[in-house]
Amino acid sequence: MSGARFTRTREDFTCGNCGAAVRGNGYTNHCPRCLWSRHVDVDPGDRAADCGALMRPVGVLFEGDQHVLVHECQRCGHRRRNRAARADDRAALAALFGAPVPDPQARPRGRR
Repeated sequence: MSGARFTRTREDFTCGNCGAAVRGNGYTNHCPRCLWSRHVDVDPGDRAADCGALMRPVGVLFEGDQHVLVHECQRCGHRRRNRAARADDRAALAALFGAPVPDPQARPRGRR
């Protein structure tokens, strides 16, 4: 990450994983139904990433009073932490508890 400030980008999208129609609020970065995301940002909200592949939710952390999702890109292995949203499916979040959470800063094995 280059440390740029967050860019609020309000847009609706269709989830590339489950097909749900998602209404964005400018902070929405993943599907609230299945929790999958898309690798579109270099810095949050900038839409500057060239990859564009789906990002699988690989774990969830509880920090302070917030759930934090960890996503991993299915093409390039990039990992990113994202705050869970109120609209997120609680059963989908609960299913991720107990999964070993990879360090979002660590480079995935076997990928360069």
